[in-house]
Amino acid sequence: MIEVEMQEDVQRIAENLFSLQPDWITFYREIFGLHGIVRQKFRSREELAEFEQSEAYQDLQQMLTKLRGQGPLAADPEEPTRVITVRLPKSLHEALRVEAYEHHTSMNKLCVSKLLQFIDDQMVPAEM
Repeated sequence: MIEVEMQEDVQRIAENLFSLQPDWITFYREIFGLHGIVRQKFRSREELAEFEQSEAYQDLQQMLTKLRGQGPLAADPEEPTRVITVRLPKSLHEALRVEAYEHHTSMNKLCVSKLLQFIDDQMVPAEM
């Protein structure tokens, strides 16, 4: 079981950063990124999974969502944009297109939103 103090520490750091109103990429990098505070505090996959089920994690996700709604970002040399290609069936592509339309957003923003969400290990098939 993870310590409540660790959750509170992460949440305090995130709230302090959020109060500075950074762009969402900076917030993500500093809080959720590979070297961010969440991964510094919760080092094992089990600790991280438990934290991702907490109310504190939900609060951090809400902060990130609010920052993502602030509009376009200026180019940041520290965070260049990367492109991935995802192969998916036509039916899934069509469903995503309709979902993006229903949310009044682009498919790119919808897919980034989905990528930022917690994924339970049981929902991800292992490579063959």
